[in-house]
Amino acid sequence: MKILIKNAEIITMNGENNIIYGDLLIENDKIKEIATQISDFNVDKIIDAKGRTVIPGFVHTHIHLCQTVFRGQADDLELMDWLAKKIWPLEASHDEESIYYSAMLGIGELIQSGTTSIIDMETVHHTESAFRAIAESGIRAISGKVMMDHGSGVPERLLETTKNSIDESVTLLEKWNNFDDGRIKYAFSPRFVVSCTENLLTQIRDLSSHYDVKVHTHASENLGEIEIVEKERGMRNIVYLDHIGLANPRLILAHCVWLDEEEKRILKDRGVKVSHCPGSNLKLASGIAEIPDLLKREISLSIGADGAPCNNNLDMFHEMRLAAIIQKPFHGPTVMNAEQVLRMATMGGAKAMGLEEEIGSLEVGKKADIVILNLNDFHVYPNVDVDPISRVVYSATRADVETTIINGKIVMENRIMKTMNKDFVLNESNKTIKRLLKRATTLVKA
Repeated sequence: MKILIKNAEIITMNGENNIIYGDLLIENDKIKEIATQISDFNVDKIIDAKGRTVIPGFVHTHIHLCQTVFRGQADDLELMDWLAKKIWPLEASHDEESIYYSAMLGIGELIQSGTTSIIDMETVHHTESAFRAIAESGIRAISGKVMMDHGSGVPERLLETTKNSIDESVTLLEKWNNFDDGRIKYAFSPRFVVSCTENLLTQIRDLSSHYDVKVHTHASENLGEIEIVEKERGMRNIVYLDHIGLANPRLILAHCVWLDEEEKRILKDRGVKVSHCPGSNLKLASGIAEIPDLLKREISLSIGADGAPCNNNLDMFHEMRLAAIIQKPFHGPTVMNAEQVLRMATMGGAKAMGLEEEIGSLEVGKKADIVILNLNDFHVYPNVDVDPISRVVYSATRADVETTIINGKIVMENRIMKTMNKDFVLNESNKTIKRLLKRATTLVKA
């Protein structure tokens, strides 16, 4: 299959930060050519992108698809109350069907807002359903079942034995890792240190090395969480993860809001990847991560939305704008410029996934994960002598995403979803949350 995108403004995000005005040719799942003009001979489909802006697909590096149907159910709470009072009871209420529609709902929102790749963390049970939704939708993903064998205030249904947690994770890994020629990969996903015994974490360390897969977890999101870890393990989060050998280039940490100097040094020295989630951190009142300092230290940074019930959307445009502007009152107007932020949302995410040679920029030979924006509207005009990257980061919205292409396949065209029935998913999500709320109420009362 050959698709030719013609007459576009192409923001490549390559090493030279080139912006090209011309054409882009897709052959099968890869970018075949980028040039000012490409012949349309023997092309299967032509997309006239005159007046459009083409960018690499966004890479969200911290998502909980299993939580999308909880949107609006856990507002105005801090992290530990948010988990214990709302999220854990709802997660414990999930069934196979509810996980599937929650994942589809989230993926639909992500694709519609220009995201082509995600790093996802599911709940304890029914992760197979999430992988099925990921497979059918066409999105690129690293995902894994959450692992929890420890903690207080956790519903009984979410507490696993260490053996069951490991066995189920390995079974899922062996089925889904590298599915569809690598479009889907597996990550071990311990929830956070508070929810995991040291025995579980050290086994995850060894299995991650054995299978050469990522480990995706939360760390240092909230001061209360850090206090629990220090009380139980005798040291701060990142120091503890390093102490047990989990701090390495395969580790992806969401949040990292509260870090001391030693922890920052460990992140840099060990090559740990950090996912910045500004919307979630603000809404849960967790704090503002010291991203400018982490950037200066050349720590690998990317951006994630977290889950729908703590954000309450999965929109990278929203996250990019927040990531840029929340730092400026503290560090001045030049910090976190548009190019830095867009790079975090694209190449930064690609590096977190270990796919920087395949995605994150528009270059010949890379996977065709491409988004076409229509920036012809009131909120992005005038465009005379305006930096195209600035328009994307500071002015554009998810409503400007016209077409999304993943792995060379068009998954949304002219705002019409191609891999799912939007109305059906919306209707099923309402049915799903009604069912889960009834179950969760029983669990909370118990």
